[in-house]
Amino acid sequence: MTVHQVTSAEVLLDDVSTRRASAPRTEPRRKGPRTSRTMFLLLLPFLVLVFAFSYLPLAGWVTALYDYKPALGLGGSQFVGLQWFRMLVGSRTQLEQIGQVMANTFAMSGLGILTSLFPVFFAILLNEVRAKWFRNMVQTLTTLPNFISWVLVYAIAFSLFSTSGLVNTTLHDWGLITTPIHFLDSDNHVWLTMLAWSLWKGLGWGAIMYLAAIAGIDPTLYESARIDGANRFQLMRYITFPQLMPTYVVLLMLSVANLLNNGMEQYYVFQNAFNRDHIQVLDLYVYNIGLTGNSLSMAAALSMLKSVVSVLLLLFVNWVAKRVRGTSII
Repeated sequence: MTVHQVTSAEVLLDDVSTRRASAPRTEPRRKGPRTSRTMFLLLLPFLVLVFAFSYLPLAGWVTALYDYKPALGLGGSQFVGLQWFRMLVGSRTQLEQIGQVMANTFAMSGLGILTSLFPVFFAILLNEVRAKWFRNMVQTLTTLPNFISWVLVYAIAFSLFSTSGLVNTTLHDWGLITTPIHFLDSDNHVWLTMLAWSLWKGLGWGAIMYLAAIAGIDPTLYESARIDGANRFQLMRYITFPQLMPTYVVLLMLSVANLLNNGMEQYYVFQNAFNRDHIQVLDLYVYNIGLTGNSLSMAAALSMLKSVVSVLLLLFVNWVAKRVRGTSII
């Protein structure tokens, strides 16, 4: 190396060092009161929505203490105290009807809890698909039904499984049946039918959270297992599945706490005179009493009791979680 080259290199190094020394040092920005205020303002619209749709309607519970007539308003309705609560347990017929409704509710929710592992297995299997385009296509097609309303789902079910639908027409044309099969207007296997439609609609959506949990698993666990000779099924069994269990347990406990809150949209659109006895869950029963039966006060009393029982279930599940896992969910 020549003297000229050495001198040029020294000058270049000195110039870089001078620039680094003269460059202003940027310190990390500290979070102050202004940042906290901004975050609170961003959160405020959602707090208003929660208050407006979850807490403000609780004021309507007062109608459970009145013989409420919408035309007269609360001021013109007669105050009856706990009359509606006594009526719920004062009639044998009423108790039998409520017992059937509760059986339907627990059956629907129980079947949903028993099949709550299906999204876990689906997420694990979907994660093992190597072809990215095929995995994305399957995930999109299985998630899309979640965004379809139950009214459209029933329209699809009616066009396929009604007595004049595609399935009965095809089976009749093939000579397999002589009379139509009553898939929808029948009381047979109503619980399993509702479970099947619910799984079809929510399987892909329920797997999203587990796919996110799989993405957060430490890759070194898989690398160590492969070095030890584990195959793909052993990786799924001994690494992926156990790592998903904390997420599954939390969601399972929330499902148990919401045992009485299984919604009414699905059962409302599928109900008819043939399956009403076994499809009427608690939410649908409250709706039918309040609007169809024109007894808003009785419906408010039932809804009030359902909310109280749901809160008690949530507290119980939270206590179990704290005793079993050492951490509570609320």
